[in-house]
Amino acid sequence: MPVRFDTKIAVLLRDDLEYWQRLNVTAFLISGLGTVSPEVIGEPYMDADGTPYLPMFRQPVLVFEGTKETLTAAHRRALSRSLPRAVFTSDLFATGNDRDNRAAVRAVGKDQLDLVGIAVYGPRNAVDKVLKGARMHP
Repeated sequence: MPVRFDTKIAVLLRDDLEYWQRLNVTAFLISGLGTVSPEVIGEPYMDADGTPYLPMFRQPVLVFEGTKETLTAAHRRALSRSLPRAVFTSDLFATGNDRDNRAAVRAVGKDQLDLVGIAVYGPRNAVDKVLKGARMHP
């Protein structure tokens, strides 16, 4: 019987990104959620030989896409619902380290961020409302 989670982990990507950018942005965004929401992390893995592997998310990560306007609206809704979130702006494609990434985001007000992706976690219905207007990534 399938497990139905009452929470949702979602990534929303801007629909004009190159494929390599989509993968890069998704990886960066999703790395932040487990640091503030430890309940999303499952138990460590182990193969039949006893080789240990790192734990991963306990539930699927759903990836969506939308226009720049869809991302801006989703960001606003995630903030208004105080959901755990991560952002990736276009400026981060030009940086090469965490310090410069944080400085690039800090330099711009929340309403002026040039968002190319956001990750959000929370109750399924709240995340669904945040993602209104987005579509599943192909």
